[in-house]
This record gives sequence, C-alpha cells and structure tokens, in this order.
Amino acid sequence: MWCVPHPKKSNHTLVLLDTEGLGDVEKGDNQNDSWIFALAILLSSTFVYNSMGTINQQAMDQLHYVTELTDRIRAKSSPDASEVEDSAAFLSFFPDFVWTLRDFSLDLEADGQPISADQYLEKSLTLKQGNSQKDNNFNLPRLCIRKFFPKKKCFIFDRPTHRKKLSQLETLHDDDLDAEFVQQVATFCSYIFNNSRTKTLSGGIQVNGPRLESLVQTYVNAINCGDLPCMENAVLALAEIENSAAVKKAIAHYDQQMGQKLQLPTDTLQELLDLHRASEKEAIEVFMKNSFKDVDNLFQKELAAELEKKLDDFCKQNMKASSDRCSALLEDIFTPLEESLKQGIYSKPGGYHLFIKKTQELKNTYLQEPRKGVQAEEILQAYLKSKESIADAILQTDQTLTEKEKEIEMQRMKAESAEAAAKMLEEMQAKNQQMIEQKEKSHQEHVKQLTEKMERERIQFMAEQERLLDLKLREQALLQKERFMNESRQLQKEIHNLQLEMERQKEQCTIL
Repeated sequence: MWCVPHPKKSNHTLVLLDTEGLGDVEKGDNQNDSWIFALAILLSSTFVYNSMGTINQQAMDQLHYVTELTDRIRAKSSPDASEVEDSAAFLSFFPDFVWTLRDFSLDLEADGQPISADQYLEKSLTLKQGNSQKDNNFNLPRLCIRKFFPKKKCFIFDRPTHRKKLSQLETLHDDDLDAEFVQQVATFCSYIFNNSRTKTLSGGIQVNGPRLESLVQTYVNAINCGDLPCMENAVLALAEIENSAAVKKAIAHYDQQMGQKLQLPTDTLQELLDLHRASEKEAIEVFMKNSFKDVDNLFQKELAAELEKKLDDFCKQNMKASSDRCSALLEDIFTPLEESLKQGIYSKPGGYHLFIKKTQELKNTYLQEPRKGVQAEEILQAYLKSKESIADAILQTDQTLTEKEKEIEMQRMKAESAEAAAKMLEEMQAKNQQMIEQKEKSHQEHVKQLTEKMERERIQFMAEQERLLDLKLREQALLQKERFMNESRQLQKEIHNLQLEMERQKEQCTIL
C-alpha cells in the first residue's frame, strides 16, 4: 500500500493498494485468491484488473472471482431472501471497474471499423443466446461485471520495450521505453487522477485514513473468524467509534468556547444561559459534522445529557463565585459597622436611627458594586437577617423612642423582611422558569440540527438511488436489446424494489 498526496485534488490522499497476483497454481488455495479479490473490491473506489493480452474466454474464466462476490460479501447483516439477486445494495458501495490489458497486440476494430478500448470492453461483455451450461458459464461473469460495477473502463498497453530489455524495466527511463506505451500510461494515470472518486460507503460516508484502518480490521477479522465481510456491520462498527469521538469532540469544543467567553460570576442567569446556548449550538454542529449512522440518536442523546450536566455545573460554579464575591464585599464594606457595634457606639439614646442610617449607607455602597452575580440579593438579605437581633436590641435600649415608635419600627422591620423574602422567592421562580425554557430551547436546537442533517442525507440518498436506478434502467434496456428477457424481468424486480425504497425514504421522518 502506498499513500501519497493526491496530484490533482488538494486535501486528498491517493491510496494505491497492490495485491498479489491471482491464479498462482503454486499457492494451491483458491480461497485465498477469492478473499484477496473481495477485499480489494471492498476497499477501493476504482478497481483496476490487470491482465495480459486480449479479453477472450480464458481471460473471463480467470475473472471467475466476480461471480463469487455475493458469496464473499454481504451488504446487510440480516439480508432479505431476495438480496442475493438484487445488485442495488452492492452497486451503492462497489468501485468503478477498470480493465487494463498489457502487451495488447490486436487492432481495435469491429466490422472493419475502428473502435475505442471502452467499446472493445463493452463488446466483450456482450451475452450469448442459449440456455446450455456452456452458455451460462459464458454469460455469468459478464452479467456479474455488468450488474455489480456501476462504471466500466478499459485501457490497452503495448509492450513497454523490446523483449530483451524487459528484465531491466525497473531501471529504464521513459526515453528508453516505447513512445506509444509511455503515452498510454500517461492517459491511464490522467484518468485515474481525475476520475477516481473518494471511497464512499453506503449512505454517502466518505472514507478517510482512520476509517480505512477500521474497515481493514473489521473485514480481515470477519474473514479470519470464518464470517463474511458485511458492509452494514463495518459501517456500524465505524459509526460506533466515530460517533463516540464526535461526542468528545463536541464537548471539547463546548468547553473551549465557554472557557474563552465565560467570566464568573455573571451578572444574571440569562447571561450565562446565552453563552451556554451559543456554545451548545456550535457543539451540536461539531457533532453533526463528525457523526453518522447514529442509530436511535443514542450518541446525540448522550451529547445532550452531557451538555445539560455541563450547564448545571456552570450554574453551581456561578452561584458559588457570586456567593464568594458577595460575602467578601459585605465583609469589607460592613467592617466599620462591625467595629462600631463592638465599641457600643449605637448603644445610646438616638443610637438606633444612627445604626439604621449607617446600615442603609453601607447597603447602598454594596448595591453599587459591579459583577456581584446571581446571589447578590440572597447573600445581602442573609447578612441583614443575621443583624436583626442586634438591631432589635439597639431599638429596645434606645431611650429616645417611645413604646409606640418602637412598635412601629418593629412592624417596619418585619414588613421589609417579608418583602425581601417575597422578592427572593420571585427571583427563584423566575430562574426556575429560565432553566425550563433553556431546556426546551436546547431540545429544539437538537431537533432543528438533526432535521437539517436528515434532510441533507435524504437528498444525498435520493441522488444516489437515482444514479443506481439510472444504471439499472440502462442495463435493462441493453438486456432487452440483446433479447435476454428473463434477465430483464429479473432486473425489473430489482428496479421495482429500488423504487419502493425511494418512496419509503420520501415519507420517512424521525423525532428525537
């Protein structure tokens, strides 16, 4: 395997996978060749089959592995009874087929007219009328190539140099090679570089380096365990790994955004919620971009739960930061009052009014301090409540006040305390309502982004199904032209199944 920067497409890697030759009698194990063939099909986006000479029956016989693909590969973990005959599931992830013919010596012509290499391949894949075993053996590999490979291409190559120089081929420069051969190689490379697609799995999932590694391990492990490589299982195994990583990536992005933007304590709960909602939106976008095949939305639900827990933690941190700052402010601002109380300055006639006045002055100083946070009122009221007994004692000992005035003052203090308690209850209810609304907004954001992603995937799926349908209709038209009506009717069943699946997809919806 060679992995090199793609010469034509930026941000792409060209992966060249070379396999050992097939049909080596010394190996004495046809199973080995069949599995190599199947693995090459599963891993490539363009499958290059390299053979010597012309496309004749012997060449087709050597390509018998193509007739065994449905016995070597499964598209679904629990296939329907009809799947073996339905090539649509395989078409969606099988590669383009390129047949390269080395040391080709014939003139490309048919009925005395020149033809292209592609026309030569198409002519070589023409079926033969008849129902004998010989006719079936002739037609089977050709039918499989036509059914399973959505795009077919052929290249011919002259002998690269004189026979005597072939042993030195690795060391020869282009100038030492046959000019026609050099041009043919250039044409072939240009086609591969410009036309080979990114390897894509069922559902439009593009394969990158880590995904390729996971696929190889999944397929090889299945073969070594005596199972058939299954595309659906491979994709689900891949999704399990990548969706888990997508959750972590989304959480990391959320943490980064909140770490950069959040300063505790926030002035209001809404300020924290707004920052959370913006970071949450981006985190969900990160998850949607990096996840796929999230069956029952389990990983998205895990992300939602993690983000909700993160918000709860930030709310607790915000309350503690606010409580700590407010407590420190109160201690600093009310220190003069505490000292005066210790010195008994207010334990004298007229001391109560002086105490109330000073308390109000310091309270106003506290209220003017910025960035106290969500606990500002609660911490203040708790502090003032702790001084009620002292205020009551000063009130009772103040000889300048009549009993009536003292009673009125007691009622005022109770009314202030009740008003403060009511205000705190109202604030708590408002915060609870904000949290309820935030949870609903979070849910709606998840639903919105999931719906948008599903619509994108539906459009992509429909485009892929339209492509497959077009390929099947073309093949059916060709079969009818060749008067292979049985095969045409069989293909019509596949076309009908494909159309039914497309209709189901149009009606499908999911609620998170």
